[in-house]
Amino acid sequence: MQTLTLNNSIKMPLLGLGTYQLTGSTGQKAMCQAIEVGYRLFDSAQMYGNEKYLGAAINAAIKGGIKREEFFIQTKLLGANSENSTKKSIEKSLQSLRLDYIDSLLIHEPYAQSKAMYKAMESFYKQGILKSIGISNFSAKAYKEFIQTCEIIPAINQCETHLLMQQKPLREVMKAKGTLLQSWSPFIAGKNVAGKNMGGGSILENPTLKSIASKYDKTPAQVVLRFLIKQGISVIPKTSKKTRMIENFNVFDCSLSAEDREILSALDTNKSSFSWTNY
Repeated sequence: MQTLTLNNSIKMPLLGLGTYQLTGSTGQKAMCQAIEVGYRLFDSAQMYGNEKYLGAAINAAIKGGIKREEFFIQTKLLGANSENSTKKSIEKSLQSLRLDYIDSLLIHEPYAQSKAMYKAMESFYKQGILKSIGISNFSAKAYKEFIQTCEIIPAINQCETHLLMQQKPLREVMKAKGTLLQSWSPFIAGKNVAGKNMGGGSILENPTLKSIASKYDKTPAQVVLRFLIKQGISVIPKTSKKTRMIENFNVFDCSLSAEDREILSALDTNKSSFSWTNY
């Protein structure tokens, strides 16, 4: 698995498994299957209600012989009222995951108390309990304002990122500080899309994308992931199906031409496909 080096020199796999809606025994089974396929980066969140299931899957794998250091476990905090309550919230996630440390902890979205929350995260980072810290769903404007009071610059900003919203302005802003963009919902959650050259339906049915995919004997999903990864964007596609896990995992054996990358880049509208976001 190829890795990216974060702005604090920690290495993170480029590709991982998103775990939104993976809960209960079926969710835990899916996470165990992902480990079997070779996934080592897992993205969870307090909001997802599945940290304990991810923790169970990871601990089972460790008992089976995989070293803890091979995994990169990431989760996200819900809003908290203060720095102190955030510390308690972090401890709760550690307990749910049954881990001594978390590889990456993010603030799930811009909250009113985000700065106080981040102070608590910085404290745990200095203790080595959090190996890296960051944010999620912060626009370029919110990012620039937020880092003004940060002692430790966020290593990651996890945002909606896909062919129709490639986050070019945000990436340019974060580049100077070395904050990595991580893509959630790289397939736009299978939503119907419209617009120039879209053709309607899922982004994976886009004629341009399908044509490019056929050239490389890859699926449209694999081309999307390869395109994002080539730009240094970490991807965490979500699926509960092992066949899809394998498909998404096998994207490092091809290289898109500069011409094809330009064609895909031109699909960008810089507009969110989700009504609740505020980029």
